[in-house]
Amino acid sequence: MLCEILSVGTELLMGQIANTDAQFLARRLAMLGITMHRQTTVGDNPGRVKEALGEALARADLVITTGGLGPTEDDLTKEMVAEYFDLPMEMHEESLERIAGYFRTIGRSMQQNNRKQALMPKGARVMPNRKGTAPGCIVEQGGKIVAVLPGPPFELTDMYEQQLEPYLLARSDKVIASRFLHIVGVGESEVETRLIDLFHSDSPTLALYCSPGEVTARLTVMCGRDEDPAPLLEPVDREIRHRLGSAVYAEGFDVSLPKEIVRRLTDRGETLATAESLTGGMLASQVVDVPGASRVLVEGHVTYATEAKRRVLGVPREILDAVGPVSEACARAMAEGARRVSGATYALATTGLAGPDGGTTETPVGTVFVALASAHGDTQVKRLALRSDRARIRAMSCLHALNLLRLHLDGLSADDPPAPRR
Repeated sequence: MLCEILSVGTELLMGQIANTDAQFLARRLAMLGITMHRQTTVGDNPGRVKEALGEALARADLVITTGGLGPTEDDLTKEMVAEYFDLPMEMHEESLERIAGYFRTIGRSMQQNNRKQALMPKGARVMPNRKGTAPGCIVEQGGKIVAVLPGPPFELTDMYEQQLEPYLLARSDKVIASRFLHIVGVGESEVETRLIDLFHSDSPTLALYCSPGEVTARLTVMCGRDEDPAPLLEPVDREIRHRLGSAVYAEGFDVSLPKEIVRRLTDRGETLATAESLTGGMLASQVVDVPGASRVLVEGHVTYATEAKRRVLGVPREILDAVGPVSEACARAMAEGARRVSGATYALATTGLAGPDGGTTETPVGTVFVALASAHGDTQVKRLALRSDRARIRAMSCLHALNLLRLHLDGLSADDPPAPRR
């Protein structure tokens, strides 16, 4: 099945919000074995929506639209789908009652224009909206399928997972099975160099996806619905792990380094504290973003000012006066101070220069120290030379700090090579 995504919304077209709907759908459709060659974004203009829909249906078997299901006059996605297929719009009474019930639940009166959201193309398969007021629908005609989904991501995600994906699965006896290996500490070019011959395999196929400081290797095979993909994936999985060694930190679709840290510390019954300067609470926030972080994170200290490092964390004045806050000695004292005052098993510290100003020849912008102190009395400090903008330097500092802890939990040092070369 060939699919296209048609995202409707002037706010998307103008870059006012990020199109996370298309990102989510593209990932999930690939896992079903549904091929995608194009994604289109169009503003809230009826003529252009209808034109874009026709162009997409001329190329694809399945078109999934997102957005344009609200109660206002410019929300016309369903109407344009109905016009394209020459279908009248009909009131779907069950949807109307659901919408009215939603407003009763939140203690508000349903407005007249909300009735518009219950209008559906005649004969459409209605997909109720469990998270909002705008139901979606599926229209099938002439061997073509249009699935109409709401724009708000939490509504779209639920409707897709609960209704559209089961519908699509029932139409195919083949699925794409993917395995995701998450890699940190080795750059994209080096990962590709170490794995270069594996990219030439027809099955499983290997692809790399990059984010700041991390690489994800995706292994993919096409197999029958009831076929176990593991025997097809395992040989290449083992080879990647052999070549990259400790740089592979986790496996799974919805995985991140903060999630992995929270999981590991929870399993071990251990705790964490943070002491941050240039990252300004970002490190603690990344941990808190993970459900269950309360079992792990004891406390976090943002000691941005030099004096705060001394007053809150007990960094000796002689260190601050002699080598300054951007130094190995200060990072070490920050981590040890945070662990001491919190009583946590581990403490991570970050200090450095995120820029754009403040650097010197000896300590340029991007000079960062991350430190890990443990209850066992050993403290590790790593110096980083990051070359990027302020936001990326801060984000990368958090990543390196978390990876310092991850390596320690694996019994490794940040100075150990991530993997043997072959």
